[in-house]
Amino acid sequence: MTGFRSSSSGISRRRALFATAATATGAASAISGSLAAVQPLAIAPGSVLLFQGDSITDAGRDRNQPAANHAAALGRGYPMLTAAAVLAEHPQLNLKVLNRGISGNKVPDLEARWQADCLDLKPAVLSILIGVNDIWHKLNGKYDGTPEVYRDSFAALLQRTREALPNLTLVICEPFVLRCGAVNDTWFPEFETRRAFAEQVAKEANALWVPFQKKFDEAVAGGTAPNYWAADGVHPTPAGHALMAQTWRAVVGI
Repeated sequence: MTGFRSSSSGISRRRALFATAATATGAASAISGSLAAVQPLAIAPGSVLLFQGDSITDAGRDRNQPAANHAAALGRGYPMLTAAAVLAEHPQLNLKVLNRGISGNKVPDLEARWQADCLDLKPAVLSILIGVNDIWHKLNGKYDGTPEVYRDSFAALLQRTREALPNLTLVICEPFVLRCGAVNDTWFPEFETRRAFAEQVAKEANALWVPFQKKFDEAVAGGTAPNYWAADGVHPTPAGHALMAQTWRAVVGI
C-alpha cells in the first residue's frame, strides 16, 4: 500500500480550502448575528410544520412519499436542514414536518392546489417561498403575470389561509436571486418590485418575514462570490440552503 505523502503544493491547496471554508463560516455567523433576536415560538406538541413553494423548496423531494419527517420527502434543501435541526432539538414535541414545494410553481399554481396541499394538512406553522418563477417564466415568455398580479393573488391566498386557519403562524420568505448564472440585468428593476410586494403582503398578513435576499447580499458583501451560494443565481448550493435554514430558524424562533 502506498503511504500518504505530503507536499508543499498539497499543503497550500489545503490551506486555501480551509481559508475559503473559514470565510464562509464567518459570513454565516455574521449573518445569524445580524438578525434581530426573537422570542422562541410557542408550539403545541404534535403540530405540523409545512414548507411550501417552488423548486427551491422542493429541492428534489420524493413526491410519492407523503409521510412527515421522512428524509426523501423533505428533499435536499433548507426544509430538510431546518427539519433535522428542529426535530433533534425538540424531540419532546413530536412535531410533524412536511414539504409540499413543487418545482416550477408560481402563485397561481399554489392557488390551484392549496386546499389539498395546505389547508387540509392543518399546519400550525406555514412557510411560503414563492415568486422567482413568477418573473423567470415571464422573462422566458411562458407567463404574462405582472408584479401587481403577483401581489394581489399572493395577498388573496394569504387571506384565504388566515380565514381557514386563524391560529396559524405564517412565515413568508423573501424571494431572492444572486447576480450570476441565469440572472442578468433583464431581471431588474422588476424583481425588486416583486420582492417589495412580497414584503408588503407579508406585513399585511401579519406574517413573520424571513429576509433571504438581505442575508445573501450580506454574505456576498462579506467576501464570497454569488455563485458560492447559488450557482445559477436562483437555486441554492448546499451552502446556500444551509444559510437559508439558519436564517429561517433565527427569525421563526424554533
